[in-house]
Amino acid sequence: MRFIFANIYVGVLFVVFAFSQNANGHSHKSTSGKDREILPGAWRTEEYFPELKGKRVAVAGNHTSMVRDVHLVDTLLSSGLDVVKIFSPEHGFRGRSAAGEMVESGRDPDTGLPVVSLYGTNRRPTQEQLSDVDVIVFDIQDVGARFYTYISTMTYIMEEAAQLDLPVIILDRPNPNGHYVDGPVLEPEYSSFVGLHPVPVVHGMTIGEYAMMVNGEGWLKHNKQCDLHIVTVKNYTHLSRYTLPIPPSPNLPNMRSISLYPSLCFFEGTVISIGRGTDKPFQVYGHSRLPASSYAYRFTPQSITASPNPPQLGKECLGVDLSYKPTDALKQKDQINLDYILDAFRNFPDKKDFFNSFLENLAGNSNLRQQIIEGYTACEIRETWQKDLKDFKQIRSKYLLYPDFE
Repeated sequence: MRFIFANIYVGVLFVVFAFSQNANGHSHKSTSGKDREILPGAWRTEEYFPELKGKRVAVAGNHTSMVRDVHLVDTLLSSGLDVVKIFSPEHGFRGRSAAGEMVESGRDPDTGLPVVSLYGTNRRPTQEQLSDVDVIVFDIQDVGARFYTYISTMTYIMEEAAQLDLPVIILDRPNPNGHYVDGPVLEPEYSSFVGLHPVPVVHGMTIGEYAMMVNGEGWLKHNKQCDLHIVTVKNYTHLSRYTLPIPPSPNLPNMRSISLYPSLCFFEGTVISIGRGTDKPFQVYGHSRLPASSYAYRFTPQSITASPNPPQLGKECLGVDLSYKPTDALKQKDQINLDYILDAFRNFPDKKDFFNSFLENLAGNSNLRQQIIEGYTACEIRETWQKDLKDFKQIRSKYLLYPDFE
């Protein structure tokens, strides 16, 4: 059985948060001047607290799981609810681990609760780890890109919960890239932890909508359905402009990097640096072998906590600085920008050394690499996506909980 807690404001809402390292109370105003505060699902405690009373609760969360300025786990505990454990995704419960870095299980020093890493020895909760749980609460801020692994963690949790008939309550949050759909749709043979399902790179859905689609389309293993409950975001539409109050991972420090992420992440399938190990991750790109005649901007990646061993470590890279681009201008594009990777490939001196094997996982197909090698233009590449995107949008429309951008 599935039920949805819904209180949706119908209309176009433009909201700007102050980007800070915490989620203190905010004032949000629409362009019409009316106060319309976007309330993430986690903030609407009256909608899900009653479902947790008398239950043994597991929280799947991280540093973004905030109820205003208090962490969700602390909010539940202070209300007398029985939280028995925490499941944490990539980057760990406190969000400090680098991308791809294995995260150990342990105990949360603040609460003493066991923290089970789902980015360590196992990527999904085991049946034993769920044996003392009555309900799972999932609350993690996503960024709306297929290869951002939080939605894969959510899928694995749903699959294991479905095996045990455990309910999963998803506390929905806005998608900062939820205002468009774009990119190649993943082909099944390229399914991996950076893309499990046949969706485009930018799917234009909140995590709640995405979970409903995974459930409704039969994408969980063994053809099981999860007992799924969604606590919706109040006053949200897919055209809402929502600035995340907390960076969702170490290398997405601001809204510019989040907007550029779907376009620049393709570089992870190449030798090109996208600024890991600098103060501008996902806001620059470059390489030590790009020609100085074409690139004036220089940066040198260093070993830092967020990127201990970044590409081009210690080498001066020549490339492009995108950190000056206004976030509003990036959002108005409403599409992935292929010009960045086409530009870098065109100017890279040794074409055979440009790609690595990860590109197919990111693209979800083998076509993109070949199209770039053969000199396709951005428009020609994008044209090959259109039929699959049209088919996906029909599927997507069945699961939308909020007014759409079209």
